[in-house]
Amino acid sequence: MKPHRFEYVRARSGDQAVALLAELGPEARILAGGQSLMAVMNMRLAQPSALIDITRAEDLAYMRIEDGHLVIGAAVTQAQVQERPTLESEVPLLAQVFPHISHFQIRNRGTVCGSLAHADPSAELPLALAALGGSVVLRSRRRRRVLPAAEFFQGMLMTAREPDELVEAVRYPLARPGERFAFREFAQRHGDFAMASVAVAVSPDSWTVAVGGVADRPVALRLKPMPEETLAKAINDFAWDLQAQDDHHASAAYRRHLVRRLAAQALEEAGVNERERT
Repeated sequence: MKPHRFEYVRARSGDQAVALLAELGPEARILAGGQSLMAVMNMRLAQPSALIDITRAEDLAYMRIEDGHLVIGAAVTQAQVQERPTLESEVPLLAQVFPHISHFQIRNRGTVCGSLAHADPSAELPLALAALGGSVVLRSRRRRRVLPAAEFFQGMLMTAREPDELVEAVRYPLARPGERFAFREFAQRHGDFAMASVAVAVSPDSWTVAVGGVADRPVALRLKPMPEETLAKAINDFAWDLQAQDDHHASAAYRRHLVRRLAAQALEEAGVNERERT
């Protein structure tokens, strides 16, 4: 299929992009990598009246360290972040996640902020943001605001972004001394969206287990260190709280099983062993 007719406009800056969003109205969409947007447009699941291309907006093509975060601008591709030489020491979880995101051809075009704006509950980058407690920077002519991941993601392909707002940047917290991370996912084939995925962040006084692909958004559970039996019960309760649904990929029961298994594997990989639990 082919997309419905639309107007195409190229924005040369972030200022121009937000001005165009205000001018063109709520049916306009931002085009960055287009790896998700063009697919849904071709199937006519989305029919925007205009696309605002930000790929040449140099002021949105930045990565920088700011206030304890790696800040990634809206025009930065996933491949550019993955190839950042210092990524493994700055945000180790992102370095673990990137090889699981689709295929390198997609990462060469797809943007980090675009994946967050699309908000697929099975996508890896939103899950990493939820696990780390990161945030999204939204900008319009009216204001600039920063929303934590838990507020930004609101449901299946739904976010708190208002129609005139640009997802200007994403903020991933830098790893702190003593923190350890792990990521596990289960998919039919490498590069497919996961039936379930788990990201964990472990520090001496806090354990975070975040799950994607089960609920209608990535969900994070934050725990204090606890004995092994108590931890297993907490993960099992969490798996049930996610309210998994049967679909053509997997049953709800199988997804709960995956959550329990993947969480146990990821926690072990991150160094939560029996000695630490007791």
